[in-house]
Amino acid sequence: MSEPAAQDGFWPVGAARAVSLAEATSFLLLLVATAVKHGADQEIGVRILGPLHGALFVTYCLLVLYVSVLRRWRAGRTLLALGASVLPVAPFFVERHWLRPLSASAGDDSSQGGAPRQPGPAGGAARSAPAN
Repeated sequence: MSEPAAQDGFWPVGAARAVSLAEATSFLLLLVATAVKHGADQEIGVRILGPLHGALFVTYCLLVLYVSVLRRWRAGRTLLALGASVLPVAPFFVERHWLRPLSASAGDDSSQGGAPRQPGPAGGAARSAPAN
């Protein structure tokens, strides 16, 4: 096999996907908890979600850097994935489009970690023009 076994299993891409989803979700919950803190003077949500989100944020950034080295991402993609960590829903995009397993993106530019291509019409076979 030409691919390292570490790229085929859960680690590190599966872990990066899970942390990406958890980080984005914790960010959204932290925003809600912040609104509750200021609106209802209840800060327990921020006390719990703040450190949790902080840990997920750091873990997300480290995993994105690690996956970007393994998949040989361009600097621009790596910076966008890192920048996604400061926007509430952007890690959902990163997980959906850039953190798919390599086996799911066969036929795609797998070194860039793109989303898998959708099959063409008629059950996966692309139609071609009739030859004259």
